[in-house]
Amino acid sequence: MSDAELRAWIAGHRAELLADLSAYVSLETPSHDKALLDTALDWLDGYLETRLGAPAATRRTGGGAYGDIRVNDYPGTGSPVLLLAHYDTVWPAGTLAGWPFTVEGDHVTGPGVFDMKAGLIQLVWALRALDAAGLPHPPLRLLLNGDEEIGSPASRPLIEQAAGDAAAVLVFEASADGALKTERKGVGIFRLEFTGVEAHAGLEPAKGASAIDELARAVRRLHDLTDLESGTTVNVGVVSGGSGANVVAGAACADVDVRVASQAEAARVDAALAELRPHDPRASIEVRGGWNRPVMERTPGTARLFEQAWEVAARLGLDLRECSVGGASDGNFAAALGRPVLDGLGAVGAGAHARHEHISVAGMIERAALTAALLRDLAAR
Repeated sequence: MSDAELRAWIAGHRAELLADLSAYVSLETPSHDKALLDTALDWLDGYLETRLGAPAATRRTGGGAYGDIRVNDYPGTGSPVLLLAHYDTVWPAGTLAGWPFTVEGDHVTGPGVFDMKAGLIQLVWALRALDAAGLPHPPLRLLLNGDEEIGSPASRPLIEQAAGDAAAVLVFEASADGALKTERKGVGIFRLEFTGVEAHAGLEPAKGASAIDELARAVRRLHDLTDLESGTTVNVGVVSGGSGANVVAGAACADVDVRVASQAEAARVDAALAELRPHDPRASIEVRGGWNRPVMERTPGTARLFEQAWEVAARLGLDLRECSVGGASDGNFAAALGRPVLDGLGAVGAGAHARHEHISVAGMIERAALTAALLRDLAAR
């Protein structure tokens, strides 16, 4: 079966593909609702077995307060490939009541449809197309996690373990205006806590050491770390402190978001945070938090993997593009281990984390065909 025939087969199952997507989107999966996440993963277990058959091996690992992690292994030919797809969304329970799954022509909307439920449905139909055609795919390890939107605190070690022997990692996050993501920034989430000495601001100001003054000085130094040319941004997004206008502040804090495009820049920011010292020796500064995601750099291996995907897309008549983005995903963890990573293989659409979140049905069919043909080529590599 040619690439064009793979796409035609998938297009011929458009109604079933959309029915699958409707059922999936109609399950609410907020990252902080363990009960709803468990219900959704139970449904996914049944769905995957119905559509793909029983895996050769499977394991479900508890996520504690977060969604559980499911890992399914499917046999194949050649070197193993890791497939990543999270099932949690940013949308709270009850969102569906005012915003149900809706299809209008090529336009599909609903909470989580773009980020990233359509991506998993596309993958399933890509594998069904290969099976229907009797075509090979590599040994596949599919990992589903329910905590990606909050930084993958429970699933990170399992993602890193699953990526250990992978020749390639494919991430079914949403595309960036149709482009694949071959670079992602590393993300640091820090909280700076400032402790001063309280005093009456009018009667005994000299006896005080202002935590807010320390915060203000630190904010300026932190923002000076931004280097747009190097891809580094440092943003103090939330500050709080003090107890009254007539009190020298005894405590203050600042929440800081850091994005970097290289490990060298991450090291520079780390060094600057470690060097922060209070202006007043009676005050103190404590830095909490750390790097939520490592940098996903465009390595030679990732470049070769994208070139292979581009060649597949060209055979399908598609102009596949790549890009670098500021957001992070679970692909960052695999890339930091040196694995070639293609991210953004999911839906074509827009509006992640927004009420105008939507996807294209034609885009789903194209991406499913691209995935099928790429997996077939990887099996032959």
